[in-house]
Amino acid sequence: MPTNEGLATMSDQLILVTVLLYLVAMIGFALELAFGRARTVTAVAEKRELVGAGVRTGGGGVADGGPDDTASMDTAEDRGEPAPAAWAVRAGGVAVVIAWIAWAGHLAGILTRGMAADRWPWGNMYEFVVALCFAAVTAFLVVLVRRPIRFLGAFVTVTAALGLGFAVLFLHVQAGPVMPALHSYWIAIHVSAAIAASGLFTLSGVCAILYLIRRDGRPSVLPVRADLERIAHSAIVIAFPIWTFAVIAGALWADRAWGRYWGWDPKEVWSFITWIVYAAYLHARATAGWRGRAALIVSLVAFACLLFNLIGVNIFLPGLHSYADVPQ
Repeated sequence: MPTNEGLATMSDQLILVTVLLYLVAMIGFALELAFGRARTVTAVAEKRELVGAGVRTGGGGVADGGPDDTASMDTAEDRGEPAPAAWAVRAGGVAVVIAWIAWAGHLAGILTRGMAADRWPWGNMYEFVVALCFAAVTAFLVVLVRRPIRFLGAFVTVTAALGLGFAVLFLHVQAGPVMPALHSYWIAIHVSAAIAASGLFTLSGVCAILYLIRRDGRPSVLPVRADLERIAHSAIVIAFPIWTFAVIAGALWADRAWGRYWGWDPKEVWSFITWIVYAAYLHARATAGWRGRAALIVSLVAFACLLFNLIGVNIFLPGLHSYADVPQ
């Protein structure tokens, strides 16, 4: 079937509009982060030190067996937090709306690309990176519905904008047919699972990087490290079984396409390496009690393996999966 050039052009335009909308949303999130979520933790840190030393505050302290007053101290006044700027909080709310509009445009760009070529729209590196950015934003917005993680908005949207910009500038190819091996329903199963897991891993990676930047006990617009670690860990816990399924589905597809389940192709090797390092992170956290910096550094090593597997292998390492169709 010939490519529908009109839909292909519409897809390209929608992706460009999406980049701009993500950047606008990023500005709104950043304004709220800077002026609507200002935190000063010096006061509460000092009071916790007094409580830890056994100094009574009000109706009893830890020294005399009374209740721990750190919970009662955790108010805006005790934290030394200035009142949030109302306009900045509104900017954050508007940013959420714009992010959802950008998400809808992003989805429309993916769908029109698929309809233009009459196939699943992740048959080359450009399409895969576009889908990966979509999965990362989707993970953020879905979690945002349930948990107060709006502080991540600026970082997720700028990551998506940069990823889409990279795809448009360096990976873009015209919509068209793909190699015969990709004409299979397995692309919907295997690649969709890989994209979903990669989006969650990206959300976790953003949190891990922010954790390393964050310094508890110092003024910061970011939440405490414990919250960042909790979100990063939760995302990996959800993503890991999805990635496991993607690897298994890939092996089943390989048997259908090439007559063997596993051939140590570079893509297969790095998918397995990524799985091993994320498994090591989960194992160390569950059995050895690893927490904090050490555990999240392991998760970032896993995330680096993931990125090399998704992008570097297709570009730099020849193999059966070398169908990136990267423009020369």
